[in-house]
Amino acid sequence: MWGGFLGFSRAAGPVTGGALVAGFGWRSVFWVNAPVVVAALALSAVFVPESRARRPQRLDLPGQALLTAVIGVSVGVLIEGPRIGWTSPLALTMYAFVAAASVAFVRVECRRDEPLIDPRLFRHPVFSGAVLGAVAVFVALNVTLLLNTLYLQHTRGWTPLAAGTATLPMAVGATVCAPLSGRLVGRLGPRLPLSLAGAFLTAGGLCLAGLDTGTSVVLLLSAYALIGIGFGFANAPITNTAVSGLPPTRAGVAGAITSTARQFGAALGIAIAGGLVTATGPAQLAHASRPGWILVAACGILLFLVARTSRPRKDVTRP
Repeated sequence: MWGGFLGFSRAAGPVTGGALVAGFGWRSVFWVNAPVVVAALALSAVFVPESRARRPQRLDLPGQALLTAVIGVSVGVLIEGPRIGWTSPLALTMYAFVAAASVAFVRVECRRDEPLIDPRLFRHPVFSGAVLGAVAVFVALNVTLLLNTLYLQHTRGWTPLAAGTATLPMAVGATVCAPLSGRLVGRLGPRLPLSLAGAFLTAGGLCLAGLDTGTSVVLLLSAYALIGIGFGFANAPITNTAVSGLPPTRAGVAGAITSTARQFGAALGIAIAGGLVTATGPAQLAHASRPGWILVAACGILLFLVARTSRPRKDVTRP
């Protein structure tokens, strides 16, 4: 059920956003989040139980600061790269900073008794593959959503509401296939649904690899449906693979790191897609976005590799 809700909320967001922009202006997209956040905080306080840990884990302020710096600067250089130049002194400085901060983060976390993220967890190939798969899935999804919005509105001249409505096949595919994926994971393990996710994402990306200003609406909607189906199949097996890749006592840590990887993938996807079409006119936007659709297909291929590292069904239930 949760997978279906996640898939629907992610893919149906453009429809809601388009309606809000059309009816109340672009600022409403931001203001609508305020009551949602307040409701979430209130419901969490009432219904979410306290941690069962014997004592709260201490804050890892150095780890938090370094991880924030690595992610923030990495996304920042992807966004600003087209403007400042990929080989400019500022860009080179940012690359060096990311590398140095990454090394510092690993060294600091390895020495702490209660690290924010223990780098030693990534010695488990199954767990590492699942985290990489989570990043790939959300890169693909967010590249799709941003490029779709820019292409339909700027190149095809669609309204925000029409562009958002075009993603309905994606929302339907994700909503229908997410619970089906969960059942497949329970019966057969994560390999089959991960392979299906990879196949559908790859097919959807390749459908749009030759995008131009006159691409048929049928092909667009079909590609969005394929990507939505791939997204729906991906989430349950990725979480299962991550949790099964570590000892049962680290299941909570595995889930938290996978969730973080999803958000990092979303930020990367938006940054990459934006960088591809920066300073591109409406007539050239379709051609400029083609590498983005190839990237979506590549993310699907990566899921095939993650599927090969996942454990078969007999290992999933082993204590």
